[in-house]
Amino acid sequence: MNNQKRNTILFILIGLGLIIMFFLNISLGSITIPFKEIYTSLTGSQASKSTWEYIIINYRLPKAITAVLVGMGLSISGLLMQTLFRNPLAGPDVLGLSSGASLGVAFVILSASLLPPFLSTLLLSSYGVVLASTLGSTAVLLLVLLVSQRLRDTMAILIVGLMFGSFTSAIVGVLTYFSSAEQLQKFTFWSLGNLGNLSWTSILILSICVGIGLLLSIFSIKSLNALLLGENYARSLGLNFKKARLIIIFATSILAGSITAYAGPIAFIGLAVPHIAKLIFKTSDHSVLYWSTLFLGAAIMLICDVISQMPGMEVTLPINAVTSIIGAPIVIWLLVRKRKMMG
Repeated sequence: MNNQKRNTILFILIGLGLIIMFFLNISLGSITIPFKEIYTSLTGSQASKSTWEYIIINYRLPKAITAVLVGMGLSISGLLMQTLFRNPLAGPDVLGLSSGASLGVAFVILSASLLPPFLSTLLLSSYGVVLASTLGSTAVLLLVLLVSQRLRDTMAILIVGLMFGSFTSAIVGVLTYFSSAEQLQKFTFWSLGNLGNLSWTSILILSICVGIGLLLSIFSIKSLNALLLGENYARSLGLNFKKARLIIIFATSILAGSITAYAGPIAFIGLAVPHIAKLIFKTSDHSVLYWSTLFLGAAIMLICDVISQMPGMEVTLPINAVTSIIGAPIVIWLLVRKRKMMG
């Protein structure tokens, strides 16, 4: 079987898996809803139970769409960072964007008691937290972009991003030290990630941000393939390296920044999914890797969300914990398997 035929079969299987997981995600939870009722509700017909229709349209469908957007965005931003920095451990958080978002939210949640009551109530609303997270990640983005214009070395940008992350984490540490138990609990809940509770307006804004980031990364596919051969070789092929690097950093920032703002910092997906895609498709060509990473990211995020819902129980696990607990052993197993096959 040639590679093209093999890749086509794999894409069909992943596509089918993604559709099945999407409907499973809507179906399973504290109340199990039959697939027939989901289909009826989504096609505009009246479900046999009005409560089922209400749960599907107002809770489960928005959460499933959020999971798809988060999975796609974080996976692609991880792929971009790993290729740009030529570092398998690079993820969407290497530029310090997640830390910047955490700092913004920490200022709002942990310093709210120092502000006047009306301002405190406004900032502690869901939109206030999203705005604080966006401003925090945007501030770090602007600093990284400013530094990237002055530095020629890509690895230096990676180190600067990590330093920004360490600096913002230190400030968050100081804020948490002087905070009350209630404030710490709120901040901890945000940091564990949450795919639910997004309104349709918030999902629309997130979709636009993720769409822009994914579009920019599609235009970067040729640049990414050139970068695999090294910066100097990419320049010899006529690549405007500084411009390509700026677009890749900007695309990652939009994806990681908007997702962290709306869903909180979610671990593992951005780091691990590109590795899973490379191991399954056995290629380094980004025209294949881009789409495989995109669909795998969405499917894996939906699987993690199904597990976090604890089907049949009223308990919901934090999504951040599930992505790490499920994901880390899978990646270790895949890497060990790859090593054995090579050996």
